Amino acid sequence: MKWVNHEIVTGVIVYAAAGELLPALYSMAGAVLPDKLEGNPRSGDYWSWRSRHRGWSHWPMLYLLLLGLQQRIMAPESPSFDTIGVIGSYFCIGALLHIAEDALCGKVPLFTPWQKVGFRLFTVGSIAEYLVSLVLVLLAYIFHLAFVVK
Repeated sequence: MKWVNHEIVTGVIVYAAAGELLPALYSMAGAVLPDKLEGNPRSGDYWSWRSRHRGWSHWPMLYLLLLGLQQRIMAPESPSFDTIGVIGSYFCIGALLHIAEDALCGKVPLFTPWQKVGFRLFTVGSIAEYLVSLVLVLLAYIFHLAFVVK
């Protein structure tokens, strides 16, 4: 997926679930992290970047481990968790949603960084990508109306 769709879809999903703007913004920042860790494909050798793309930076276990360590080290009831813990948690959730979204248009690591799974529902940058993004946004909105709004 293109970065703009990652941010929109992730932000809307988190807002629909949490019902608050700040967690959605934190997750939107995390939604671009896996690609940012790989570098810019235009800044050097494209094929070198391509060989690294969707590697360890797209491994969900990394972000689940960070999320778990954060929950373990910082007790959710502690005052420090209110700021750092919430931001870090939603940042990791954003990265995890990025990986799930990428699995709709290609393969991503699952249990190991080398074993990749996924679908090819659309090509990145195609009209189909934007339609799938729109459907995901609408489904999140319906979820929000059905379960979050009282």
